[in-house]
Amino acid sequence: MDETDQRLLAELRRDGRAPLSDLADRLGLSRATVRARMERLAARGEIAGFTVLTRGDVTPAPVRGLMMIGIEGRGGEKIMARLGGLPQVMAVHSTNGRWDVIVELGTQTLLELDETIHRIRAMEGVTVSETNLLLSTRKAGRR
Repeated sequence: MDETDQRLLAELRRDGRAPLSDLADRLGLSRATVRARMERLAARGEIAGFTVLTRGDVTPAPVRGLMMIGIEGRGGEKIMARLGGLPQVMAVHSTNGRWDVIVELGTQTLLELDETIHRIRAMEGVTVSETNLLLSTRKAGRR
């Protein structure tokens, strides 16, 4: 993958629905070259697919936090499924080490965050948790 491919991927991360002509203009390439590079990147598996972001995915949640959770026994899958159903949960990560699960939370207010934390702590199988507020993000991901 050369620098042009990396620039193309960066543009697609910013806007996966950008027309080929716009991508070509931004990269200083022809539409045919952009299309050929995209097809080659997809064939090699560098582009695994395209996805849709909904308004809820990109709506800023001013109060964000990471909640580390310890789970009793083998209830991890059930708890992870329940966590994924909460609208305040932005992502659920299984992990190793002291914590079984790390949850990214996003809410509009501290009160809503507090209520969400209490709701998660009340789930059967959750034995211990620790939550840290995210104060700033230096390098944002896709959201």
